[in-house]
Amino acid sequence: MPTPIEEFQGSLSSITIDDFAGRDRPLVIRGLARDWPLVVLARQSDAAFARRLGELDNGTPVDTLVMPPSEDGVVGYNADLSGFNYRHHRVPITQGLQRLAQYSREHSAEGLAIQSAAISTCAPGFSAEHRLPFMGAQIEPRMWIGNKVVTPAHFDEYYNIACVVCGRRKFTLFAPEQVRNLYVGPLDFAPTGSAISMARLDRPEDPRFPRLKDALAAAYDGVLEPGDAIYIPPLWWHHVASLERLNALVNYWWKPVMDGVPATRSAMGFLMHGLLSVRSLSPAEKNAWRSLLDYYLFGDEDPAAHIPDEKRGVLAALTPELAEKLKQIVLRQL
Repeated sequence: MPTPIEEFQGSLSSITIDDFAGRDRPLVIRGLARDWPLVVLARQSDAAFARRLGELDNGTPVDTLVMPPSEDGVVGYNADLSGFNYRHHRVPITQGLQRLAQYSREHSAEGLAIQSAAISTCAPGFSAEHRLPFMGAQIEPRMWIGNKVVTPAHFDEYYNIACVVCGRRKFTLFAPEQVRNLYVGPLDFAPTGSAISMARLDRPEDPRFPRLKDALAAAYDGVLEPGDAIYIPPLWWHHVASLERLNALVNYWWKPVMDGVPATRSAMGFLMHGLLSVRSLSPAEKNAWRSLLDYYLFGDEDPAAHIPDEKRGVLAALTPELAEKLKQIVLRQL
């Protein structure tokens, strides 16, 4: 059985963004967005919520996925992994809401998911009424809207706070080390942009995925109501199930500033470079590289502590100038 996600116990007004820097466990924050006008309306009715959101919509098309009823709302691949199980459209939020209203009256409806809509582009008036005080203005909120759809377990490189605005969502989270038990699909061909688990959590007996039970035994889960929020650490796998006929979520992704340098670079390039340069080496060479990586990248001690500061080269504290130098070295290596 999954373990309930830890819940924040302090004062909501005391939260700062620094509270999440380096935090390596998820956290549910009940009521973080409870006073948002859209949340208040969502508690009244779906119609009141949709009406106000439609007023904020400026008509900019956003990415919208539509799945046939046979897919049970689960975003994923088609049968032979040659493509995905949805049709992709770009429509305004209001049009998506109208389609969701139609589906809510149908017994067997298609799954619809508006994905990662940049709020400043499609609903620029949103942030004036809906904000988290500790989130800087430079952190772009994104909106996710749909009916009873499921996004399989996937991870993001960013720190993530997600606020449920309408409906309920169940989050099932897995620590990064569970990757081998989640049967992840192709890294470079995924329906959500980032790699997803190919195993359905509601089918733990599927013989193709025998280790899924181990992942579920180590999972964390929780159901969020309108106004609740969840913090998801970087690289934690999260499976998100929307439970109502109308659901909406707003999330904030960010990377902290480390040593005065904004951490905007993607570490996925490191993984891809490893596939190119390390994966095909002999077991002995892999073990040797593992020792070097543990020492220079993943260890707690300073690998340059014995070198004078002015002679540390690429092992010096990261600055914008050194970041650029490292980038050029990597490009030359490639």
